[in-house]
Order: sequence, then C-alpha cells, then structure tokens
Amino acid sequence: MISPNQLLEYVKGEPFRPFRIHMASGRTFDIRHPEMVKVGKSDILIFSQVTDDPEIHDHWNTVSLLLIELVSHLDSTVSQS
Repeated sequence: MISPNQLLEYVKGEPFRPFRIHMASGRTFDIRHPEMVKVGKSDILIFSQVTDDPEIHDHWNTVSLLLIELVSHLDSTVSQS
C-alpha cells in the first residue's frame, strides 16, 4: 500500500520523472505525464489517451491505493516505494 502523499511526491516531483505503478495483481501502469493521474484519499484515477491531445482522455482506470505494491521511476534500475 502507498499513501496519497507518497504518490503525490511522484506526481508533483520537479522535474517530473515518469514512473510505474506496480499492482498486487502484477498489472502495471506507466505514468509518463503528471496529468495522467488524479490522487484521491483511497484511490487514484489513471487516465490514458490515444490521440495526440493530452487534454482529451479516452479511457481511465480507478485503482485502489491498498492494491499498489510498489512505485518506481521508469528511468531507474532500483525499485523505489
């Protein structure tokens, strides 16, 4: 599990570094832009799009913070939580 504040450190990092969310199920979500994620108290919304316009989202997933096992930067070989 990760807290909302821990996840916000990745989302609001300056400069932003793309990161990967690892779920307990084995599924992963690559976050390549801070606007792809909206953090809530107990879950997050992960947005994705297939168009070139980042303002238009085609799909989203609601993910429970309880089910997140790990968060790691995509440019890192060492996992971070």
